[in-house]
Amino acid sequence: MLGKFITFEGGEGTGKSTQIKLLADFLKTKQKDIVLTKEPGGTQIGLELRRILIEGEVNKLDAQAEALLFFADRRIHMVKKVWPALENGQWVLSDRFADSTMAYQYYAYNKRLSKEDIDALYAFAVGKFKPDLTIVLDIEPTIGLARSFKKAETMENKETRNENRELIWHQNLRHGFLEIAKENPDRCVVLDANKTIEDLHQDIVKVVCDKFGI
Repeated sequence: MLGKFITFEGGEGTGKSTQIKLLADFLKTKQKDIVLTKEPGGTQIGLELRRILIEGEVNKLDAQAEALLFFADRRIHMVKKVWPALENGQWVLSDRFADSTMAYQYYAYNKRLSKEDIDALYAFAVGKFKPDLTIVLDIEPTIGLARSFKKAETMENKETRNENRELIWHQNLRHGFLEIAKENPDRCVVLDANKTIEDLHQDIVKVVCDKFGI
């Protein structure tokens, strides 16, 4: 792989979509060829799966069904978009990747699935491939949820299926991301997302520049 794969993770309302665009703009000034993507929804089929997964009623899918659909989306995403871009030397910035599946389907669902099940799905769909860097944006759930609901007011499609879950679910989710980061210190960096957009952007730029010698 010639390019770099950077993933952004975190709970609802952490500002991932804003920060990933700002990082892309910065990296373009450093002559990097950037591909912006997201999961679910990085491909045409992924957009269809996204509507199923993050719109509608909270209980329409259980943890097992969600995990299977997310990994179906992920396999298509990698084959059709991420791996070809990396082979071409492009830097791929993804709003969510497999850490979200572990955090949401294992931790947030209070370990309804096992880590072994999710790891097996990962190996089947993705193999041994890992991101070069994962930036985990951390925020207290009540603050993040308030941000997320405010953003949803301006959206035609109400992607609030997860936002409508109980607070304990979101607290478990936050704990999950922090545990994942603790278990993968060589790949993951946790940043405080309860900052101004510009201050958080500068934190992210420093992490990326230090990691890749920019």
